[in-house]
Amino acid sequence: MLSNDKKTSSVSSHTRVTIVDFLEQQRGKIVSNTGGWFPGKGVFAHGYSMLEELVGEKSYFQILILNATGKLVSKELADWVEAIYGCLSWPDPRIWCNQIGALAGTARTSVVAATTIGSLAADSRSYGPYTLLDGLRFIQDAHAQHLTGASAEEIVRRITAANRGKPYIVGYIRPIAKGDERLEAMERYAKKLGFTIGSHLTLAYAIEKVLLLEFDEGMNINGYMSAFLSDQGFTPEEVYQMFAAMVASGVTACYLDTYRRPPDTFLPLRCDDIDYQGPPRRVVPDSK
Repeated sequence: MLSNDKKTSSVSSHTRVTIVDFLEQQRGKIVSNTGGWFPGKGVFAHGYSMLEELVGEKSYFQILILNATGKLVSKELADWVEAIYGCLSWPDPRIWCNQIGALAGTARTSVVAATTIGSLAADSRSYGPYTLLDGLRFIQDAHAQHLTGASAEEIVRRITAANRGKPYIVGYIRPIAKGDERLEAMERYAKKLGFTIGSHLTLAYAIEKVLLLEFDEGMNINGYMSAFLSDQGFTPEEVYQMFAAMVASGVTACYLDTYRRPPDTFLPLRCDDIDYQGPPRRVVPDSK
């Protein structure tokens, strides 16, 4: 028992010394593996000169993807990402991240604060960029199963069996409406840009066919873009990083809509509009 304690103590002490040595090496320095500004030499990002190779030479979305993933993609792929950004940020104040932007406008915060907190509110497991992690993980895992012989029917059957017969698959089914009107627009644009249907997207369509036949449910925009971007070689984490600000434009629009109206007039409520279901009103006893 004593020897074990001594061994643990020795390892712990060694680890602490290693960390201290590492921190000492980093002391007083800002280390970047991404890039930076070097006065008199230029600004660099992932090995590219910002002012000579990127600004005016590459599109903003090419630079955005470069900064998010370290990959300088083609103009066509960047244009596709830009187009789908337009599909993911609507100026509708009923959408909860946009509603926060609208509330911020009626409260007279700054546009930066409104857009930031609205974007942060979208980072959830049920809506927003985080769901892309699950969407890409699903289709890439399903693709791996498919390569070992599993059919689309078998993949759907495994999912439904694990969910008591319910086809709960990220990237399929919509909570409010059936189908997704954005798919046709993005499919048409992808074809215009010269993209072909890859193996992940082929499988995604096959899964949709099964779901339509058995559950009358289809693919949504998450399922389409998860499969498409998987075919372009992106990881789930890279896509999450690429779409960190995907709802920002819609949040800004809803902020400005209410900011231009009288303050504190967005979605007002009376006390009796609230369906209170807690304990009944209580009388505080007289302290006398």
